[in-house]
Amino acid sequence: MADIPLQVISENSSSERRITPSWSITQLKRKLEPVTGIPPSSQRINLKTTSNETIAVEAPDEDAALLSNFPLSAYAELHIIDTRPASAKLNFNDVSDVEKYVMPADEYERKSDSVLAWKKAEKLGRFNPDAPSLEKAKIDAFDFEIKTRGIEVGKRCRVGGEDSRRGEIKYVGEVKEIPGSIGAWVGIHLDEPAGKNDGSIGSTRYWGTESALKHGVFVRPERVEVGEWPVLDDLEDMEEI
Repeated sequence: MADIPLQVISENSSSERRITPSWSITQLKRKLEPVTGIPPSSQRINLKTTSNETIAVEAPDEDAALLSNFPLSAYAELHIIDTRPASAKLNFNDVSDVEKYVMPADEYERKSDSVLAWKKAEKLGRFNPDAPSLEKAKIDAFDFEIKTRGIEVGKRCRVGGEDSRRGEIKYVGEVKEIPGSIGAWVGIHLDEPAGKNDGSIGSTRYWGTESALKHGVFVRPERVEVGEWPVLDDLEDMEEI
């Protein structure tokens, strides 16, 4: 009797498997253990036919009961249910206790097919001989924006040309906690809690005190427009009643 392709589905896996109808139910369960991770004694199998009928694959004597006794058809589904209590199941999705391989830095340096090797060959990033001058030019450009825009702590401003994002400049300088950034940032306390933080990033506080309201935002100088931007009055435009 020819093998039949079926979809084997369990909580942690789903795959197509070829099933031999001459197998007993016991044989099937043994073969499904390495596929599903469920011991044979804890498997409850349901066959979902192509007509959406669900049939329990079970028998009083599963050693003698053959799969040919069930209406197997190509690409029907075998649903394998784990009957063990939750405390006895293995969680294959939790990788917190899995020991992870970390390649030693000197070994990675010697590899010729790594991203690091490609950067070296293409003279990118820190391997670019002009990188220091490029970084200085970037820093100088931020400093120029700060000077020409009149950005100073204590001044009123708006952010990104959005009239609703008004606030007060609280910090001007580098922010080490922002990955890969060089040059100055402008820390602004927005009038409305529409920011990204409360004036702190990580363990460093740049202004204010801890708050659940996120009034703080850090932006590059070119996004800051200094001027007389008073706090908006939400009731100002309301008609008299």
